[in-house]
Amino acid sequence: MARLATPFSRGREGHRALSLLFVGLLAACGRTVTVPAPVSQAPQPVQEAQRPTKVALLLPLSGPRASVGEPMLQAAQLALFDLAGSNFELLPRDTKGTPAGAANAARQAAAEGATLILGPLFREEVAAVKPVAQGAGVGVLAFTNDATLAGNGTYVLGLTPANHVERVVGYARAQGITRYTALVPRSPYGEQVVRVLQGTAQRLGGQAQVERYDPAIADPAQPAQQLAGAAPRPQAVLLAEVSPRVQPLAAALAGAGVDPAQVRFLGAGLWDEPALAQEPALNGAWFAAPSPQTRADFEARFESLYSARPPRVATLAYDATAIAAVLSQNGGPRPFEARALQGPGGFEGVDGLFRLTPGGLAERSLAVMEVTPTGPRVLDPAPNSFDVLGQ
Repeated sequence: MARLATPFSRGREGHRALSLLFVGLLAACGRTVTVPAPVSQAPQPVQEAQRPTKVALLLPLSGPRASVGEPMLQAAQLALFDLAGSNFELLPRDTKGTPAGAANAARQAAAEGATLILGPLFREEVAAVKPVAQGAGVGVLAFTNDATLAGNGTYVLGLTPANHVERVVGYARAQGITRYTALVPRSPYGEQVVRVLQGTAQRLGGQAQVERYDPAIADPAQPAQQLAGAAPRPQAVLLAEVSPRVQPLAAALAGAGVDPAQVRFLGAGLWDEPALAQEPALNGAWFAAPSPQTRADFEARFESLYSARPPRVATLAYDATAIAAVLSQNGGPRPFEARALQGPGGFEGVDGLFRLTPGGLAERSLAVMEVTPTGPRVLDPAPNSFDVLGQ
């Protein structure tokens, strides 16, 4: 059976032609963003089959979190003008960064005829939107990475710990590493990392121990010494932190006698950040991440248009809008039904190849990267199909 990924990007020249329209059509958060029909077309009566497909985009566009929401809206609009047809309408709605604001935005979007919700961003917002969407019979492509919110019509698009841990531990096992220790905060995220590590290590014939610490702790020396004194000494330590918290934690481990030249540090999250290369203890660490080149192209396009670097999560807004735009062109009254969203071949997005599972998670094809003083380098490329990843 052929499994074809749906491309999400046009060539650079096609984007430049569209961006001239794009600059003048940025919509306020309460307005509908619609791709205009070509000027040469005469107006046609709206028939049932021609009614616009409305998709809501829920983001924090006001309040203290607007600094993340605004560039995510810009990324979504970039996808809109790259891929959407003339019958596609994007409805940006402000969540105000709160659960109540997100629920109100979802109710408003459903009342306006949205047949799919993109977002919101934060786990508390997603938890508030989920029952509203279920009641309206509308699917959700959420930007959170909290896997516990997946299911019943809600898909978690965020890069979850399962994707990262399974990939990097699988690679480490292929290099002969069998003894792992997870150093994790006492938090829902930390417990997700623990479950995945223990399950993956057991499946691959390895062993996994766990050392937990209070996430509010100011001095990382205590958990570092706690791990350094544990026996037996692991071959790899999985760190469930991201920049800027992981740098002092890695330095404290090295200071406590956990030599990164002998014990491999592994990342359990988004470590593809230049700042990590500034910490000597992290040089040589391995982590899983989407293939860097596609995202680098997206970031260059974004920066050339907006004169600002996009936040890491902006790719989720682009990819979600791209899914909606592509599927809406297939026609029919229900373009976002489960069988369309869960196509076995998946989608090729800014964050690489991924597919949506019946359980509501995004299964991703990730590369294994190594931290070096000059930035991350690819150790093992991301598989280019789910035939390679396995079914």
